[in-house]
Amino acid sequence: MWKGRFQEATSSLLTQYGESISFDWRLYKQDIAGSCAHARALERKGIITHDELAQIVDGLEAIEHEITEGKFEFDIQLEDIHMNIEAELTKRIGNTGAKLHTARSRNDQVALDLRLYCRDETASITQKLRSMQSALVTCGSKFSNAVLPGYTHLQRGQPVLFAHHLLAYVEMFERDAARLEDALERIDVMPLGSGALAGSTIALDRDFIAGQLGFKAVSQNSMDAVSDRDFVAEFLFNLAMIGAHLSRLSEDIILWCSSEFGFVTLDDAHTTGSSLMPQKKNPDIAELTRGKSGRLYGNLMSMLTTLKGLPMTYNRDLQEDKQPLFDSIDTAGAALEISAEMIAGMQVNEVTAREACSDSMLFATDIADYLVKKGVPFREAHEVVGKLTAYSLEQNTAFPKIKLESYQGFSEQFDASVFDLFEIDSALAARSAIGAPSPQNVENRLVYWGKKLEDR
Repeated sequence: MWKGRFQEATSSLLTQYGESISFDWRLYKQDIAGSCAHARALERKGIITHDELAQIVDGLEAIEHEITEGKFEFDIQLEDIHMNIEAELTKRIGNTGAKLHTARSRNDQVALDLRLYCRDETASITQKLRSMQSALVTCGSKFSNAVLPGYTHLQRGQPVLFAHHLLAYVEMFERDAARLEDALERIDVMPLGSGALAGSTIALDRDFIAGQLGFKAVSQNSMDAVSDRDFVAEFLFNLAMIGAHLSRLSEDIILWCSSEFGFVTLDDAHTTGSSLMPQKKNPDIAELTRGKSGRLYGNLMSMLTTLKGLPMTYNRDLQEDKQPLFDSIDTAGAALEISAEMIAGMQVNEVTAREACSDSMLFATDIADYLVKKGVPFREAHEVVGKLTAYSLEQNTAFPKIKLESYQGFSEQFDASVFDLFEIDSALAARSAIGAPSPQNVENRLVYWGKKLEDR
């Protein structure tokens, strides 16, 4: 493609070092869609005839079919997906194929392909997020009466409904989906027509091309258009954030299915055993997902590091944008799919989880609120309950077993009604503020999310 300028063949080492066809082949659908739109613009401009347009489009569609069927042979000597397709098209239809590259560069061609690819994959990842949310909502509904301790600092804090805990992740994944949707505004900009960096003296109808490809906007600066990879970095951040949320959920599940917690049991299909210890049942999906979050973070940092020192405009360094992007899309997509399947098969050990809530220390805040309702300032109530807690531990006596006279020794506001606090269901029902885990609130949110996800 540059033989007119060079007199020596490219080093075989450089060919191996510089090729990208081994990974950018997966852009073939986007590359062919862009080429078809570009060819239509060339025909409108009078660069090619209507018959030549038909030859180009038919040829490209035939090549796309062969690649999809796995029958197309890629040539490493042609470096990338763009040249492999163009060379094969020219081989099949002759000089008409050689006209296709008029008024474009691989610089704006790859920028176009990447934007189309990110747009397509945004829809795919979003759908997988929805499936993950649905799995969480279905599991929460299935075990809607299950309770377990809520934790801060990995110390038991207050009782919550199991479904409320799962719904926290539904909210997280909703934000992930919203970020992906918002990022589409910056992905959905058509760069083709920017040329290598300064456009072309053959001015094609860029608005027409954008319309053909479904873009909402057209880039306004040719130098920025060919060197912009902000949208890739943003996509990688969004996938890394999904990884963070999946990793947090995985950590909860790893803890819950341990013997020390015993709150959930994973299906045999989603666990593995030990080659040495026959009793083991390991939560491998959760552990792998927790580990793969590191890859998602690393891919983001790789992209940011590649970008940070580049002068304008296109530099070959930008070839390094694709492997992190492809890997993150594959990793996040697979993690969402398998995690949703794992959640769908998970069982809650409701008796064990409820027994963990029998620790009366979980009602310490309820006691403080009880005093507040009787007119005691919260800071004073907090101090009273702190002293009461120390007394309970010292006497090795749980709150429900402490005598009323002892309670009144800490505050005269205590009366026999204090013992009504130590009932899990009543304690949960009292948490009725918006966003709190009362059974009615949680049921409302399960219904809300179920309907919203079904409508989508």
